[in-house]
Amino acid sequence: MRAGFGPFFCQSVSMNFQQLRSVREAVRCGFNLTEVAKVLHTSQPGVSRQIRELEEELGVDLFVRAGKRLTSLTEVGALIVPIVESMLNGADNLRRAGEEFTKQANGRLSIAATHSQARYALPGAVRDFRQRYPQVTLNLHQGSPKQVAEMLISGEADIGIATEALTRYDNLVALPCYRWTHSVIVPPGHPLVDGQPLTLERLAQFPIITYGAGYTGRIHIDEAFEQAGLTPDLVLTAMDADVIKTYVELGLGVGIVASIAFDEERDRNLRAIDAGKLIAINLTKLAVRRGSFLRSYVYDFIATFAPTLTREVVQKAMATSPGERIDAL
Repeated sequence: MRAGFGPFFCQSVSMNFQQLRSVREAVRCGFNLTEVAKVLHTSQPGVSRQIRELEEELGVDLFVRAGKRLTSLTEVGALIVPIVESMLNGADNLRRAGEEFTKQANGRLSIAATHSQARYALPGAVRDFRQRYPQVTLNLHQGSPKQVAEMLISGEADIGIATEALTRYDNLVALPCYRWTHSVIVPPGHPLVDGQPLTLERLAQFPIITYGAGYTGRIHIDEAFEQAGLTPDLVLTAMDADVIKTYVELGLGVGIVASIAFDEERDRNLRAIDAGKLIAINLTKLAVRRGSFLRSYVYDFIATFAPTLTREVVQKAMATSPGERIDAL
C-alpha cells in the first residue's frame, strides 16, 4: 500500500460503519482483535477483513503489524482515527435526532458517575426522572473520574458526573452542579467529639481513613494538610464512603468523607463533625460530549439533577469553544 494521503482525498470511498467500528475498537481494545471481535459480536477474521478493506479503500496502512498482529497505529493512522471517531459520533447524532421525533418518550439514557455521586447524589433525580419517563431505560455506570470522562468521550455515556477530571478534556463540556464539603466521622465517645473546635492539628494526631487519590475531593484534603505543614497518617484509602465508614466503626482510624455520605439515621454508630472550615469546598460538575445531540429527556434529566442547568444554559455552554470559561454562565 502507499503510505500517502492522495488516495484518501481523491478516490471514491465506499467505506461502511462496520469498517469504521472495527478500526475504532481495535484502538480501544489495545490492538487485540480477539477482544474487538467480542465487542462487535463477530469473528476475528471478520474484523481483520473489515480493517484491511478500509485500508485498501483509503490507500494507506492504519496499523503497524507484526505478522498478523496489530501492534500500534501508523503515523497516518493516528491522524485518521480521530476522523473515524467523529464520523461515528456524527452517525450517532443522526440516529438520536431521528428518534427525537419518532420516539419522543422512549429511548436510553446512559449516565457515568463516581461512586459517591451514584450512591448519594443521583438517587432522587433518578427516581423523579423514572416517574416522568417510564419508557426510557436508564444505564448507570460507575468508575473513577478518569473513567467517567473516557466513557463520555467514547460515547458509552450521555452524561458524566464527578468532582475531578471532567474539566481537563477539550472534547467535554463540564458545567457546575453543586458545592459540597467534607465531614470527619468518628465513633461515639471519640476524643474529637469533646466539644472543642476541630483543627487540622488535632485531626493529624489520629490515623486517617479517606478517599484514594483522584476521588471525591481528595486533592483538597491533601492541600489542607500540606498548607498547614502537617503530614497525616493515612492508614487506609478507598473510593467508597461506605467502606471508609465500615473501617472507622472498626476503630482503625478517623474518617474523612463527603458530607453528603453521612446520614444520622443510617449511620447511628458514628458521629460527624463538619470540616468545611478546614478543607476547601468542592464543586461537582456534570459533563456532556462536545458536539453531541442530546434528546429532550436528557436535558430534562440534567435539570432534574441540577435545576440551574436548564436546557438554555446547557446549549449555551455547548456552543462555547474549548478552554472558554463556563462557570460564569
